[in-house]
Amino acid sequence: MVEFQNVLILASVWPEPTSSAAGVRMMELINLFLDQKWRVTFGTAAAESTYCADLQMLNVDKVKVELNNSGFDSYIRDLNPTIVVFDRFMVEEQFGWRVAEQCPEALRILNTEDLHCLRSARFKAFKASREFTANDLLSNDASKREIASIFRCDLALIISRFEVKLLKDLFKIDEDLLHYLPFMTDTIDENVTSRWPRFSERQHFVTIGNFLHQPNCDSVEMLKKDIWPLVREALPKAELHIYGAYPVPRITQLSNPKEGFLVKGRAEDSLKMMSYSRVCLAPLRFGAGLKGKLFDAMLSGTPSVTTSIGAEAMHDDLEWNGYISDDPGEISRRAVELYTDESSWIKAQKNGIQIVNKCFLKDLFQKKLLNRITAIQNSLLIHRGKNFTGSMLMHHTMASTKFMSRWIEAKNINNNSL
Repeated sequence: MVEFQNVLILASVWPEPTSSAAGVRMMELINLFLDQKWRVTFGTAAAESTYCADLQMLNVDKVKVELNNSGFDSYIRDLNPTIVVFDRFMVEEQFGWRVAEQCPEALRILNTEDLHCLRSARFKAFKASREFTANDLLSNDASKREIASIFRCDLALIISRFEVKLLKDLFKIDEDLLHYLPFMTDTIDENVTSRWPRFSERQHFVTIGNFLHQPNCDSVEMLKKDIWPLVREALPKAELHIYGAYPVPRITQLSNPKEGFLVKGRAEDSLKMMSYSRVCLAPLRFGAGLKGKLFDAMLSGTPSVTTSIGAEAMHDDLEWNGYISDDPGEISRRAVELYTDESSWIKAQKNGIQIVNKCFLKDLFQKKLLNRITAIQNSLLIHRGKNFTGSMLMHHTMASTKFMSRWIEAKNINNNSL
């Protein structure tokens, strides 16, 4: 049994579960902690948005923290958390040394969401029109920062088995510092599937994704240029509905009702929207982590056609919830097949159910994380003693980032006094 904990989550933004998979992931963690009757405080320097989750309704304490401000030191000393979760490495860079200095006994957890360095390196290779290689990661400055952050923490939550293997094999990170934690959900049983619209009750294609996220923009542009014209030629009355938070002009200007290519903007209920669509299209050419849109498709019984990047680490060795291809022509043909062949569609839907029930069950992964937290806390000094690289990096962070932060703070005070 995990004892009572006082958890502080530090993030760059307030969680928006209707805007991104990252927002959904953060709410999964918050709800897991709350289910244990733990105290949870969420802190960020960002302004609240219209779409952020109502944390107060969940009895989560909210705090506005300032960057490069020593007032955080006294705050965290008074709060005295037993666990501090940094949401992504940039936040750990800013606050990690302060937490280590003021609350040395607090367990420090890094929530990576996905590996930023992997997404960044793949994007650079894509823009250069060349194959992605390990050297792209090893020569990437983001890799140096993110890997250093993983070493400095007691535990890093990794959302993808592919990324766990990459961290162990390429960057030689000990598995004691890594914990695999994918999306988490309940079993899909007959009570769930009986509420899904049937094949004949669904229509049109769908894609979804936050448009502040570069892979989603590229995916829609690829659909517009290379895939949708072929689908539309075979299915003249079909429509593609494109949903996503924060649509940018390069995406909204692609909307064309005459072509059945409709940019709809934000989806307030992505699962409901997905459940009335017949096929999800997600031709992602770069990125990292797990793809929320494809997970939502499986949760709503919607087959999908995606790329090898899209399906990466999402189905283990199980048959995909539709088809996987990196060729635009093959993607369009498979999309038409799923849309018109009910037997293929039903088979794909069943594959999705099997993937969810074998790879993403909440009860299994929640218990593993809680047990891991307890085990590390019970032997924290020994755990840290094995991580000399992390201790070394924290030492140098204290000697550099710490004084840079204090210099910025002093400069800000001087500017404000003028």
